[in-house]
Amino acid sequence: MELLKIENLTKTIKKKKILDSISLTVNSGEIVGFLGPNGAGKTTTIKMVMGLFHITDGYINVCGHDVTKDFESAMKNVGGIVENPDLYKRLTGRENLEYFASMHDGINSENIDSIVELVKMSGRIDDKVKTYSLGMCQRIGIAQALLHNPKLLVLDEPTNGLDPIGIKELRDMLKYLSKEADVGVFISSHLLSEMELMCDRIYIIDNGVIIGEKDIHQEDESVEDITYQYTFVTDNNTKLMAYFNALQYSSVIENGGVNVVLSRNEIPNIVAQLVQDDMKIYAVNQKHRTLEQDFLSMTSGTKTQIR
Repeated sequence: MELLKIENLTKTIKKKKILDSISLTVNSGEIVGFLGPNGAGKTTTIKMVMGLFHITDGYINVCGHDVTKDFESAMKNVGGIVENPDLYKRLTGRENLEYFASMHDGINSENIDSIVELVKMSGRIDDKVKTYSLGMCQRIGIAQALLHNPKLLVLDEPTNGLDPIGIKELRDMLKYLSKEADVGVFISSHLLSEMELMCDRIYIIDNGVIIGEKDIHQEDESVEDITYQYTFVTDNNTKLMAYFNALQYSSVIENGGVNVVLSRNEIPNIVAQLVQDDMKIYAVNQKHRTLEQDFLSMTSGTKTQIR
């Protein structure tokens, strides 16, 4: 089910285009990342999804409701944190959640307790917020966003202030919500490696324009005619180099193997020929592009679709 649909969204502030006709979707049960350098337009987009910024042009739909025309119905389906969670520091974590729960119908103490356990704050929930670390405040902010059981969770840089253990716990929590509770998650972050571990899909934005989309779990190997770098590990690298040179393939010996660029459908015949020539093949490894490589190539000016 499509929870969030953005079409040709444009935002102009003081005659400057902050966003330029961006389009994206978030479906139930998936975590969609929003990745880009500082000033790219991530927070502006999220504020428009949450109804905090006026739309200059374009369209935002949440669970079938136009954010501009049917704001209340749209926001009933959304929970989120924009920038930093806004909490009352003189109150306890529980009192903060009880206060925000009073703005919605049907949220009782059991609902609050279950959310507190989910965000790993049971041991500190009755302490004053002013004693919390930034990471603890982030957890309470996420708990607050989940109180009314939203279908879409929107998070702007939620890993800020979290230590590595906290980041892993957040990742596990969001994966649980997406896969077990069918919640759609739209999350911005500058942590490339973490986004790769957490997300199902990622949009890359630069200078207010979406310049690429990456499906993290897409099986690249299903595309037979796309070339990749492979490393062959054999018992005779020199002989293997000569074999590739005879086929006019460019190859190089590196880290104990021979690197060569091939398409996937060439591999079986090459391996069969090498075995027939009494060469021992210990491994054939495909070198995958990392999200960091894709991000750097895209934001350095290569405005093309990424694999």
